[in-house]
Amino acid sequence: MGEALGRSQGGFSTKLHLRAEGGGKPITAVLTAGERHEPFALDALMDKGAVPRKGRGRPRLRPRRTAGDRGYASPPARRRHRPRRIEPNIPTRKDQPRQPDFDTAAYRERNKVERLIGRLK
Repeated sequence: MGEALGRSQGGFSTKLHLRAEGGGKPITAVLTAGERHEPFALDALMDKGAVPRKGRGRPRLRPRRTAGDRGYASPPARRRHRPRRIEPNIPTRKDQPRQPDFDTAAYRERNKVERLIGRLK
């Protein structure tokens, strides 16, 4: 994966961005420097990794829906999903208007990714 060290007041840090399937298995990972914003890793995550289909057929490169934390809530990050026909399920920050189509039940499934990060650490 290479080095991705960032300098902050607390010292060096690294962020791990993961793309996982619905069952919590990792598909791909991207490392960035700690001070780097999350949306910069979004394109790399969406362009890597294929999800095998349940039946026969070619693996899917693009998910139908993504779930991310508020770090991915910027309008440019949401716009990056449109050309790929991916529905972003990302909560809005306090300074943004609420998304009427936000699916709370689907967002709760994101804890599988958080648990995956915990297992990898």
